[in-house]
Amino acid sequence: MDLLFIVLGIFLLYVGGESLVKHSSLLAQRFGVRPLVIGLTIVAFGTSAPELAASLTAALRGAPEIALGNVIGSNIANVGLILALTALVYPLRTEAAFLRREMPVMIGVAALLILLFLNGALGRLEGALLVGLMGVYLWVLFSRQEAPETELEFAAEYGAKDAAPLWRSVFGTLLGLALLVAGAQLLVAGATALARLFGVPELIIGLTLVAVGTSLPELATSVIAALKREPEIALGNIVGSNIFNVLLILGATALVQPIGVPYRSVALNLWLMLGFSAALLLFLMTGLRLGRREGGLLLAAYALYVGYLYLA
Repeated sequence: MDLLFIVLGIFLLYVGGESLVKHSSLLAQRFGVRPLVIGLTIVAFGTSAPELAASLTAALRGAPEIALGNVIGSNIANVGLILALTALVYPLRTEAAFLRREMPVMIGVAALLILLFLNGALGRLEGALLVGLMGVYLWVLFSRQEAPETELEFAAEYGAKDAAPLWRSVFGTLLGLALLVAGAQLLVAGATALARLFGVPELIIGLTLVAVGTSLPELATSVIAALKREPEIALGNIVGSNIFNVLLILGATALVQPIGVPYRSVALNLWLMLGFSAALLLFLMTGLRLGRREGGLLLAAYALYVGYLYLA
């Protein structure tokens, strides 16, 4: 039954995330928000919504290890598993502006989380700080967006707006959120019970099973973007999701229910999260691309990381 809950929860998270990403993106486009900003905000938030639902549910159920491990593990999996697989499907290219603007933010929030968690707790004050920084990031991001001159020019450059009625986009967005909440409840309940049954620490379950399960929307979005030869969307989705995971998901979770986990039990994972982010920046700096060789290296590093967690 626990395995059934986990599988069903992951399925609902996937379907809910897809529905939320699709319809919220259509809503954003309808109101004239440019695709790059949509990728870094609406799509990133939509694919991070499973992490938000799972972390909040875990914290409220008294499983802070799963709440924290879910975010750390998701950020590691986003780079070491999802971007790696995406690069193996199709090499990803980017622009210097992306490296200069967005990558330092992702690395900076990872370093900030390490500093905030040195005392082994993430309280409401730290949560408020993280959520506030999320607001600042969004303000800066939207302030850089140049408004399209006319609706016709916007449609000509980025494609015509969706012809579906507004109510369908709103309904699809709300349905996605509902499925995410239901999926998170099932996934966390099943994973927690299974961990206790087999004596596996809840932190390990959060870092691996729950993290990968809640990262399925990122995997689907990035691979589809790569197949469509749109590497900016794939990279923007992952970088934006990693920023959202720390600032919004952990921030909001700590505001609702403070997180307390001994620092020594998560120190290695926190530093590896920062390490994977730095490695991504290093790979992209060499030719502004993430090729199949770099993707293979990241995937091998992630496999070693997961193997070490379970063997240890």
